[in-house]
Amino acid sequence: MKILLAGPRGFCAGVNMAIETLETAIRLYGTPIYVFHEIVHNKHVVDRFIREGAVFVDSVEEVPQGAVLLFSAHGVSPEIRQVAAARHLRAIDATCPLVTKVHLEAVKYARLGFHILLIGHADHDEVIGTMGEAPEAFTLVESAESVATLPFSSDDKLAYLTQTTLSVDDASRIITKLKERYPSIVGPPKDDICYATQNRQEAVRLLSDEADMVLVLGSRNSSNSQRLAELARERGIQTYLIDGAEEIDPAWFTGSEVVVITAGASAPESVVQDCVGWLQNKYQASVEERSIREEEVYFPLPKELRVIRSKESADNV
Repeated sequence: MKILLAGPRGFCAGVNMAIETLETAIRLYGTPIYVFHEIVHNKHVVDRFIREGAVFVDSVEEVPQGAVLLFSAHGVSPEIRQVAAARHLRAIDATCPLVTKVHLEAVKYARLGFHILLIGHADHDEVIGTMGEAPEAFTLVESAESVATLPFSSDDKLAYLTQTTLSVDDASRIITKLKERYPSIVGPPKDDICYATQNRQEAVRLLSDEADMVLVLGSRNSSNSQRLAELARERGIQTYLIDGAEEIDPAWFTGSEVVVITAGASAPESVVQDCVGWLQNKYQASVEERSIREEEVYFPLPKELRVIRSKESADNV
């Protein structure tokens, strides 16, 4: 067996920032510390922080008044921020800057009188937060087929935005359909799908041509991990989305396979290495790193924590 380790894989800059934010908040404020929704969509990351004293909530009303509340990487609506302020919570915003960019675009288009067609998946935390910026101005578009059923005319003032973790191919198909039906529709000057999502998809697209199987490390509620698995399956490759090595089934392997291993943007590298080790022990697999692009993006901690860390540094001088 040969393992092709896809690169880039695993944590993106937004996930790294969100995790570092929660780690820093726990160190500065102690526990319990509250997080609105999962900090990132990964079982291993969430379970680790639960053990360290983080409490994940689905409603701001669950948080005691005056407590510390961290907003996850996926962003929240203005309504959530208002409720947090009314409960006198010490809010720390770990929203990925690329998600914030989509929120700002939504506010701009809504103020200019556009109706916004948001390309994304219903019930995803990011979509809920984005649509919360101007609920009356949004319509969700989940597939290219649904474009034909939209209740707008070519004269309507329309704009489109996309969830940041979509399949690049799926989003492109939907955007093409929207532009065909609504030639005057406008969109953001730069693609909303994040660099990390695109890079991980490109790596799978290129490496799957050499593979008999693709293993995607990521949780089922991770949109970008699901898209990686879908992309490989669409190319006719046997593909499994797993949380870790404990989910690998020896029955999947029948001979000397070439196996691509990748990881969604919220999956830790430790689970990747666990899977590599499992295959090496079981099948004496060789490993080849195959990186299609280097990533050097870095997002700083939220300003609420940067101020405190700067003060700490000054006090230690």
